[in-house]
Amino acid sequence: MTMIQPAQPLKHLAIIMDGNGRWAEKKGLSRLEGHLQGSKVAEQIIEECLKFEIPYLTLFAFSTENWGRPAKEVHFLMDLLENHLTTKGEKFISEQIKLETIGDLSKLPQSLQSKLNELKSKTKSFTKLTVIFALNYGGRDEIKNAALKLASDIEQNRVSKFNFTNEDFNKYLETSEWPDPDLIIRTSGEQRISNFLLWQAAYSELYFTEKLWPDFGQQDFYNAIKCYYERNRKFGCLENLVQSKNNFDDKSLSAQEILKDKTLDKKLEGLAIIHDIRKNSSL
Repeated sequence: MTMIQPAQPLKHLAIIMDGNGRWAEKKGLSRLEGHLQGSKVAEQIIEECLKFEIPYLTLFAFSTENWGRPAKEVHFLMDLLENHLTTKGEKFISEQIKLETIGDLSKLPQSLQSKLNELKSKTKSFTKLTVIFALNYGGRDEIKNAALKLASDIEQNRVSKFNFTNEDFNKYLETSEWPDPDLIIRTSGEQRISNFLLWQAAYSELYFTEKLWPDFGQQDFYNAIKCYYERNRKFGCLENLVQSKNNFDDKSLSAQEILKDKTLDKKLEGLAIIHDIRKNSSL
């Protein structure tokens, strides 16, 4: 079997969690039940990212367009997130998970804003896993706001428009602290990114699955990760040039070592075993 070597380790996973409503309708349930089940799947995926030592996870929780949904559904989603932060906040702290957000939080209920800011403050020093909730977020809005800030800085002579690079523009984005997503997963069979991380997704690998989000389980997660490691990421360059730039950091060494197994399935199993060993040894 041909040895599969990833061009880049998976550092940042982003997910468009789609299909809650359709899942509920197929089962004769209310759309609210679908969102409730979808929130449980999100919890499971956070645990999987801890297992596989994926440092960054961005979840598209509520878009700028989602305000167009029925008021009852929007209200439920806000309450669901606030309840999640209340009941699961301590788990973020015990697991050393850092919470971050992108999007305009000012339009969210004040009580939800307070919960978000409180947990963000309590977890700001953690580095094990950063979970980023995209809330009232839209990629076009993010780029527009960044462009307006840049225009103002140029007008005030704080920035020169000459020799201005993409990296310089990236500093104006809400995601400037984190690497661009390596892999974007979208569930429910839709094959578009729907205004999600438009700038950042320029070279992201895209993975679409027919599974509705509430049905997206551990094996589906493994399949997506396996597919990512089977791909050859060139970033517009020749393959050998990309490989020459590939430097795995310490956190990725375990993934690199497991890749020496004969199959990717063994790699996935091995990473989970390593996580369990480390967890048990720390008790």
